Amino acid sequence: MQAVKIIVLLATILNSHAQQLNTNSFPDDFLFGVGTSAYQVEGAWNESDKSENIWDQLTHNYPDLVIDGSNGDVACDSYHHIDDDIAILRNLGVDFYRFSISWTRLLPNSYSNVISETGLQYYNNLIDALLAANIIPMVTIYHWDLPTELQKLGGWANPIIADYFADYAQVAFEQFGDRVKYWITLNEPQSFCPGYGSPNQAPVNVAEPGIGEYLCSYTALKAHAKAYHIYDERYRSTQQGVVGITALSNWFEPNTTSPEDIAAAEIAKQFNVGLYMHAIFGRDGDYPEVVKQAVANRSALEGFPFSRLPELTEEEIQYIKGTADFFGVNHYMTYVAAARDPDEIGEPSMEKDRGVSAWFDPSWEGAASSWLKVVPWGFSNLLMTLNNEYGYPMYVTENGYSDYGEIDDSRRTNYYQLYLSAVLDALSNGANIRGYTAWSLMDNFEWLDGFVNRFGLYYVNVSDPRTIKSSGEYFKQVIATRVVTTTSATVSTNGGSTTQAPTYGESNGGSLRIIIPPLSFLLLLVSAPVVPWIL
Repeated sequence: MQAVKIIVLLATILNSHAQQLNTNSFPDDFLFGVGTSAYQVEGAWNESDKSENIWDQLTHNYPDLVIDGSNGDVACDSYHHIDDDIAILRNLGVDFYRFSISWTRLLPNSYSNVISETGLQYYNNLIDALLAANIIPMVTIYHWDLPTELQKLGGWANPIIADYFADYAQVAFEQFGDRVKYWITLNEPQSFCPGYGSPNQAPVNVAEPGIGEYLCSYTALKAHAKAYHIYDERYRSTQQGVVGITALSNWFEPNTTSPEDIAAAEIAKQFNVGLYMHAIFGRDGDYPEVVKQAVANRSALEGFPFSRLPELTEEEIQYIKGTADFFGVNHYMTYVAAARDPDEIGEPSMEKDRGVSAWFDPSWEGAASSWLKVVPWGFSNLLMTLNNEYGYPMYVTENGYSDYGEIDDSRRTNYYQLYLSAVLDALSNGANIRGYTAWSLMDNFEWLDGFVNRFGLYYVNVSDPRTIKSSGEYFKQVIATRVVTTTSATVSTNGGSTTQAPTYGESNGGSLRIIIPPLSFLLLLVSAPVVPWIL
């Protein structure tokens, strides 16, 4: 009991202090960039021969699903503002710009037999303008904008889409690969696959919970692998680029140090990241065993003759395994995870398969988006875990903070200081991280949040010039100085945990910080002997 009181007192003292940031410098070859996606910024939704995608279809026919009823018809109008976008990229001083190609702008019939001349011209103009400004193009081939015509065939729940995606990817490699050296096949299967289990996401009204998500993940893995092999076999020797995939990667902190909660956090991680990435990056390939067992067990109890998670054949496992040159980490969320009793057998769902309780600690600072909390120690833990588990080079391909569009966005600046410091922590402890992407370059259409919750370093009103925010000025300084302490050496924690206590055997790597440990670390101390000097 006395040890518990000491721990509570220690946590209270630590929470009352300011957070001191990692004072190390980013390596000279570390790359800084910003990101956007086609539907979120381009606009010009039906200009020339561009055809409809699933977000055009959702926003035009079901506007009530979007918080403010808005759409991406105009968005940031980047289609007509290449020069303006290049100017703000140059002002930030970024090394690279991550953007995506619109499938329906490049291939208006959805298939590779017809390539749009105007779509080709737009992306050639953008890529050439970036290179002229000494900015590296990092291109995402698919960012949640499937052609409506392909959705009519079942979309990502239909394995044939893997072949159509591979054809589309080959067009991109053929047309742009002489200048594009960084490719991302798919952005966040964790985001677009749940649309096949929910009626209120794109694609709308196709929900098959507990089935559709797994069919999508199976097709996405095959699609990615096909695209990778095409590049590897036909283009790599001449174009000399790299190909990766991005994962929406959450951290799950065990609620206690009990074996049950630790196992629950691991299960949650494997359903979040492993389901979509382990077959590519895992040493043995295939889905994580814990995911396969969980889905198979509940499928049997529900009366299915086979698992709702499609089985990967040995040939498919070998074909998919190792099909990446880097792991793209998109990170926004940390959760507390705990074991819970199994759900009653009934209608299937992915959530029931997972069987884990997960929530946000109420002490964590929030953002405009209800699902976003400021927990940088979770980010550092995640990066170290992915590094140790998979061992691939990593690029942070999305990370950012939402507000309501303020120009003086001090909370976003605070967020970037803490999260960039977390990257430095991971680098100091040996993580192989090659670059960092701030999400996003400018306020854009934020899916079902419309234009209400905004992530931009620049404020955008399409009738006015793009306006840099305070966070943009801060990020610009970080790029120029390669340190995170350019505005202040300390940042207020607002009462929440901000950084991870180093685990046994790790070094601070030159970081001087007041450390506020996560609960699991504090609980480990309960069983330790009372140290006299603490008393």
